[in-house]
Amino acid sequence: MVKINKQAAICFAACLLLLVLKKGLSQDDSELAKINRELDNPLAKRWSLVFQENLGINQGELVDGSIISNTLFFQPALPIPFGRNMVFTARPVFPLVTQPDFAADPAGGKKVTGFGDIQMAAIFGPGNATGWVWGAGATFVFPTASSSSLGQGKYQAGPTAMLFHLGEKWNKGVFVQHWWSYAGDDTRQEVNITDIQDILRRNFGAASRGMGPTIRVVWNKTWDEGVTIPIGLGYTRTIKMGKIPYKIRFEPQYSIVRPDSYGTVWNFRLQIAPVIKSPFLN
Repeated sequence: MVKINKQAAICFAACLLLLVLKKGLSQDDSELAKINRELDNPLAKRWSLVFQENLGINQGELVDGSIISNTLFFQPALPIPFGRNMVFTARPVFPLVTQPDFAADPAGGKKVTGFGDIQMAAIFGPGNATGWVWGAGATFVFPTASSSSLGQGKYQAGPTAMLFHLGEKWNKGVFVQHWWSYAGDDTRQEVNITDIQDILRRNFGAASRGMGPTIRVVWNKTWDEGVTIPIGLGYTRTIKMGKIPYKIRFEPQYSIVRPDSYGTVWNFRLQIAPVIKSPFLN
C-alpha cells in the first residue's frame, strides 16, 4: 500500500508542477508554440524522446476493490525526410509494466513487474507543419515480454493510418492501428485488435488543453469484455530548460466503457518529451 501511495503522489505532484509551469519561463514563446503544435503530429519532422507514465486504477468481477497498475513507455520519434516534403518514421514503443499476475493469483493479489511486448509503427506521409496531414503504413507487435502475464505471446502485424488537421487554434485528428497475430505461442489466444486514438486539443500559444485517449476493440471478444472507451481532459505545456525544449502533458482519463471482468476505470497519464536536434533540419 505504501508503494501505491508513492506512485500516486508522484503523479499528482507532476500535475501540480504543470500548473506552476503554466506561467512559463522567459523564452521564445512563438517558437515553443510551434513545437507544441507540431508534436501532436506523429509525422512531425522534429526528433523527440517520449517518456509516458500511465498510473491505472482497475476494477472488475475478477478482483475485490481497486487494483493499481503502472506502465512506463519509452517512445523515440526519429523521423527521416525524403523526396518532396515526405517523411518516414518508425516509432518503437518499449513498455515497462507492473500489473496483477492472474496466472499466479486469479484474484489479482500478486503483481509482476517486467518488460512488455515491443510495438512499432512504420509510417510515411507528408511532413506538413500546419493544415491537413495524412499518413499510412504498417504496425507490428513482438512477443518480448519478460513474463507471460505481461504480453500476448504472439507476433502481430497490420495496417496503420492517420489523418490530422494542425491549426493555429485547434489540433484534431485520428490515429488508427490494427493487429492480427500470425505466429507465436500456440497456447495463447489469437489477436485481432484495433486501437483508435482520437485527438482534440485547443492551442493557447505554447500550451494546449484537450484530450488524446485511445479506444480499443478486441474483435474476438464480446462487447462486454472486448471494448474500452476512455475520455479525458488534459493540459500540455512546452517549455525550454537550457537549450532543450520539453513538451510536458498531464491527462486524467476515465473509461465510460470497459471490460466487465477487469478493466481500467481511471488512467492518470504523464508525458515528458525532450525535443532533440534532428540532423535533417537546419
